[in-house]
Amino acid sequence: MRGVWPLAPPRAHMPTPRPLADRGVTVEVRGLPKPAGSKRVFLVGKGAERRPVVTDTCRKGGDWRATVQHAIAAAYQGAPMEGALEVSLHFTMPRPRGHFNKRGELRASAPAFPTTRPDRSKLCRAVEDAATGLLWRDDAQIICGSTTKGYGARVGVVILCRPLLAADPRKGEA
Repeated sequence: MRGVWPLAPPRAHMPTPRPLADRGVTVEVRGLPKPAGSKRVFLVGKGAERRPVVTDTCRKGGDWRATVQHAIAAAYQGAPMEGALEVSLHFTMPRPRGHFNKRGELRASAPAFPTTRPDRSKLCRAVEDAATGLLWRDDAQIICGSTTKGYGARVGVVILCRPLLAADPRKGEA
């Protein structure tokens, strides 16, 4: 069939990543998660002194970034991890007051999951950017993982990070 993409790439070219379970790091960060805003670039200076300056549209994201960095520094003192990484992020958001009745009980109509802003991908990007240089050298090293967003009493994020080894296809592992 011409012009039709296969549903999945051929497995012969992709080694199966295997976790190095003994070298994983878990970091628990408490505080209200803030998203990474959209990036904007401005050119400042004149002539040869002109340089780009990147700004983030999320004004209150700096406090969250610092909170994440302090939690990482307390939980992990090693050098930034090298190689391929698996990173899972579980965000816990506070329920809005409107989800509760006058007696403080959860309303039957309250949604089970936070389907409103901030969106999952911007929350993930904020944590990935904050952890760069502390947990990993570059967030491009993250090749797989998961991100979830839920409601709970302990607001924040749990970061699970572990290095991966690729199975060697020449040895018959797949």
